[in-house]
Amino acid sequence: MSLIEVKHLRKEYPNATPLKDVNAYVDRGEVISIIGPSGTGKSTFLRCLNRLETPTSGQILVDGQDMCAPDVDLDAMRRKMGMVFQSFNLFDHLLVAENIMLGPTKLLGMGKQEAYEQALKLLKQVGLKDKALNYPRELSGGQKQRVAIARGLAMNPQILLFDEPTSALDPSMVSEVLSVMKDLASHGLTMLVVTHEMRFARDASSRVFYMDRGELWEAGPAEQIFQHPQRRETYEFVFRVRSWEWKIRDVDYDYHAMMGSLTTFCARQFLGKRTANACQMVVEEIVEQYLIPFAREKGLADPELTITLSVPEGGRSAQLEMDCNAFIAAGITLENAYEYGDEISNAMIRSMTSEGSLENGTLRYKVGLED
Repeated sequence: MSLIEVKHLRKEYPNATPLKDVNAYVDRGEVISIIGPSGTGKSTFLRCLNRLETPTSGQILVDGQDMCAPDVDLDAMRRKMGMVFQSFNLFDHLLVAENIMLGPTKLLGMGKQEAYEQALKLLKQVGLKDKALNYPRELSGGQKQRVAIARGLAMNPQILLFDEPTSALDPSMVSEVLSVMKDLASHGLTMLVVTHEMRFARDASSRVFYMDRGELWEAGPAEQIFQHPQRRETYEFVFRVRSWEWKIRDVDYDYHAMMGSLTTFCARQFLGKRTANACQMVVEEIVEQYLIPFAREKGLADPELTITLSVPEGGRSAQLEMDCNAFIAAGITLENAYEYGDEISNAMIRSMTSEGSLENGTLRYKVGLED
């Protein structure tokens, strides 16, 4: 029998139905990544599993017990499932160790000394033993989330639920949290993870659930979902999350917003540091040093410039495309745009790209450096 069985789960609100008819199972020791577009019921599904939300109908069987039965002991069942939220939910007035001790002492009746020793052991597991006597406000976002994971483990749960655990973090902090999660996965803990981190879903999951429009549309091994999806919607979603697009419709565009968005995309795709830096540098050089100055010179107020960066499987390189048809229509010559600037700029672009071409008004570059 599976550890978790979900049968015809439905959740309705007065103005929305985030879950329509979800059927799924999770075996003991599996790591399930739940992916899909925003607003398709992923977080609601997780919150229904531990009854933070009350389902409208259906069954959720955990170890054979129905979480939706009127006589279920919810407190006892919830102790089987820890949960890690995207917003950490730590108590700022308590020390890090005290945050972790709270559940075991209040709910399990554990003595304070035993709870403290366990907290130190769990903090060591997530790499933060030296922060036991700090307050949460003294930690970075990544460190707070690792404390939250330790707190979830303190109740010795059979299942650990993660609701977008990296979405509130700066890109530089994401990897430290995912490293802890991968370590937990390798030790056989049953985990369900709502995530937008596709590399984690691919590398650490026993199976991947693709949810869309309130239903579980496809479930299977990571290789199936990412290499051979059975449904068109799954394919389109997986391809889309591997691509970044930015449109520049004004010569006085928001440069910082563009570069911030690009930096976040590169981090989520787990591009190596050198490759990510190369992508950012190539975009910056071509847009800022060539295309936008030429648009201003020609009086092209709306350059209609669309920049697309696509990352193939493996993440060691990227395909950069720039639709420059509006520039050509304005009389800007782009025949050798990939050899456009001074010697330093040209040498830098050549060192970071292995291909450069202009086809049908689109500049194309293969960007990538082995780390």
